[in-house]
Amino acid sequence: MSEEEDDAYSKITRSIRVSVDPFYLDDQSEPEDFHYVWAYHVRIENMGGETVQLLRRHWHITDSKGRIEEVRGEGVIGEQPILEPGEMFEYTSGAPLSTPSGFMTGTYQMVTEDGARFSVSIPAFSLDSPHDLSIVN
Repeated sequence: MSEEEDDAYSKITRSIRVSVDPFYLDDQSEPEDFHYVWAYHVRIENMGGETVQLLRRHWHITDSKGRIEEVRGEGVIGEQPILEPGEMFEYTSGAPLSTPSGFMTGTYQMVTEDGARFSVSIPAFSLDSPHDLSIVN
């Protein structure tokens, strides 16, 4: 396991491990215009004994003023990956905020080969920038 993986936020639900590694994108942010951008790298690992497919995502994005934005949609980055036992899927996406910090959490809706649907928790993770002197996340 690399250092990057050790630092990631991680959570296991029904033998599916979701790990997230967020990072601030200084080159895409414009603090003077209240525009702060983060990317986050997600790794989804099937540690169980059955094949599953990711169907939907549901994110809660909270800024440092407590405003919550919910994002729902089919799959992730245009895909609905199928994970056989022992397989993993990784992707990188992004999130803009109008405040210099916040956090994200959410769920993925998965389905087994026999049609059983279940939710997998995405661990809460901080979106911190060097422009926030009062980070509490």
